Amino acid sequence: MANHMNFARSELILGGQKSGKSRRAEALARDWLALSPAHSAVLIATARPGDGEMRDRITRHQLDRAMRVPGMNTVEEPLALAESIAQHSDAHTLLVVDCLTLWLTNWLMPAEPLSEKSDPTNLLVIAAVTRLLNSIGAARGPVVLVGNEIGLGVIPLGAEVRAFVDALGTLNQNVAGVCERVTLMAAGLPLTLKGTG
Repeated sequence: MANHMNFARSELILGGQKSGKSRRAEALARDWLALSPAHSAVLIATARPGDGEMRDRITRHQLDRAMRVPGMNTVEEPLALAESIAQHSDAHTLLVVDCLTLWLTNWLMPAEPLSEKSDPTNLLVIAAVTRLLNSIGAARGPVVLVGNEIGLGVIPLGAEVRAFVDALGTLNQNVAGVCERVTLMAAGLPLTLKGTG
């Protein structure tokens, strides 16, 4: 990746698993920190350690990220993402949200039920997405959001999985609509879908 990337006010980075989307977000944070000693970077992590493998994965990601971007701070927020963006946003701070897919999972498939209804028409989910979109627009500094593109494969057999793929596709479209730049990652290479690269 090129040194000193262009910084959009807001960027959505989409891709499949191991496509390079988190690495791109980290590279943006690293370059942002290198531009000025007054700059800071905050990662808002949405993952929940649901099992041993996920706990190990989170720990590995934390260690790798600390080596690649040592100046970036991390906060964990699995649900109140809009509020976390508002709290940590600053003109001199670049925020990285990693990732929207796990955040939506936390809402749609919570460990403990959030309400009687747990489908994509859930009013709690709609309200959370609306707050997220507003927080991106109101952010005082750059925001980089990472999410998975999972709708390119075969149609899933189960109704719940199909509903989740639909809900994530809708979320990605809505976030792309409010972001200044949208980047699709494949094999570690960025393709600019919206805005300038």
